[in-house]
Amino acid sequence: MFDVKKIRKDFKILNREIWDDKLLVYLDNAATTQKPNCVIDSIVNYYENYNANIHRGVHKLAEEATVAYENVREKVSRFINASDEDAVIFTRNATESMNLLAFCLGESLKEGDEVIISEMEHHANIIPWYLLRDRKKITIKFIPITEKYELDYEALEKLITKKTKIVSITQKSNVLGTVNDIKKISKLAKTVNAIVIVDAAQSAPHMKIDFSNLGADFIAFSSHKMCGPTGIGVLVGKKELLEKMPPYMGGGEMIRKVTFEDFTCNDVPWKFEAGTPNIADVIAFGVALDYLENIGIENIYEYEKELTLYALDKMKQFEFLKIYNSRAASCEQGSGNSSSQDAGRGSGIGLITFSNPVVHPHDIATIVDQYGVAIRAGHHCAQPLMKKLGVSSTCRASFYFYNTKEEIDIFINVLKKALEYFEIGACKTLKTVLPK
Repeated sequence: MFDVKKIRKDFKILNREIWDDKLLVYLDNAATTQKPNCVIDSIVNYYENYNANIHRGVHKLAEEATVAYENVREKVSRFINASDEDAVIFTRNATESMNLLAFCLGESLKEGDEVIISEMEHHANIIPWYLLRDRKKITIKFIPITEKYELDYEALEKLITKKTKIVSITQKSNVLGTVNDIKKISKLAKTVNAIVIVDAAQSAPHMKIDFSNLGADFIAFSSHKMCGPTGIGVLVGKKELLEKMPPYMGGGEMIRKVTFEDFTCNDVPWKFEAGTPNIADVIAFGVALDYLENIGIENIYEYEKELTLYALDKMKQFEFLKIYNSRAASCEQGSGNSSSQDAGRGSGIGLITFSNPVVHPHDIATIVDQYGVAIRAGHHCAQPLMKKLGVSSTCRASFYFYNTKEEIDIFINVLKKALEYFEIGACKTLKTVLPK
């Protein structure tokens, strides 16, 4: 049975009072999640009991640390149903994983080759390709989004050409909540033998991923968005492609042999893990994965769906609140025949992005913070998408399995107070400034 009250006891920070008298209501989970006690205890246990560098020592502490670290590859592989744990690479975050791919895969591209991304991408899946464009003179194309905040798959079919070498796409938008149909995208990309990369930073924490069945070549996500520590990212790929790629950084562990003339690379995955890694936090990430699997990722999805629909219904009372959410948009405009409905069953779940035409998002976030409610305000590292939406920034409330309907009620009440603070509660005067 999913027992949120019991789960909340695993997170000490949820009992913290903000501004001395307001209990924390943490709704910024898309930025980073809180950590259960077992994850924190794991980090302390490593440093107190078997702190040692890995792979290099024959003493007992080094062997214990190495085994604990390497065991996490198998846990990651099982969590996303990847076929080969040796193809699991640890990085600092999903951003580094995407940069690694852009740099290493980019070495084989030539002027005029094409990389396709979408209008809903995080900067981490835009800037690395811009850097590659400047270095290699490649072409970058953007898949447009529809009025329902979904990918335009018909446009994608036209964008793909024989020059398309890479299609890199978010599985779930950190702004819109849209879950993209990776299987459909992969099928289209493979008609021209393009490599498919999936940014799963926002999907892996909330929904079941079957990497072996997606048709993609690489997938990346971050520990800190799924109850694990910061400073740990994951890159999983097809081993045969990883073996062909040049290394990303040089140094210890990524080499097999070094002479005064040259060097040879280590095997995958160590080929891409130069230097001493973040040992303690990789081990703690393994504990976080165990914790999530114990709760059940499907249970997490179903509970978050309930929370999100509850919040969306409550937010209907705000007449001049613009909501940018794929599920809400689909409900308003009709279900249609979107390709993302089946593969994207989690679309719009877990986060709600919104704005008011008069009140700046930072002002809203500041006011609700005075009541202990933490939400995000800004462009969410998606400035091109903000431009597409016609705004410079928005607010975002994002949920995780330890949140409650009672917390959503608090959020709705303080949001109302924030709008009323700027004399927009009744919204009467707003009609004079809105376009007809």
